[in-house]
Amino acid sequence: MLAVVDLACLRLPDPLVATAAGTAALALLVAALVGGTPARLALAVAGAAISLAVHLALALLPGSRLGAGDVKLAATLGLPLGWLGWPTLGWGLVLPHVLNGLVVLALLTTRRVRRDTALPFGPAILAGAWLAALLA
Repeated sequence: MLAVVDLACLRLPDPLVATAAGTAALALLVAALVGGTPARLALAVAGAAISLAVHLALALLPGSRLGAGDVKLAATLGLPLGWLGWPTLGWGLVLPHVLNGLVVLALLTTRRVRRDTALPFGPAILAGAWLAALLA
């Protein structure tokens, strides 16, 4: 749903991102309690904090087109990526930018966009997190 909305209107609505964050947090809490691994929750929270810090820093760079919704989505996905471990979080931080770069390069090469065309980043964040989780 988030990818579809971002592709359609270049926005990641707060209610959708908040729902995803709450669902992820609740699911990880239940998994930690049922699995007897509450220490992994600290890894999940650390993953969210690191992802938030990295994407907030990128969003604050001059000329950045990373929006607040992208930052919040990245932090949300940092929860499960952190839960899965540091290598997975690392891939989850890098892969969205690689994937988006490839898409932008293809669009620029085929002259479907210009350098100043606004493009959604949410689908790349989601795809990168999914691929990182598969690599775990």
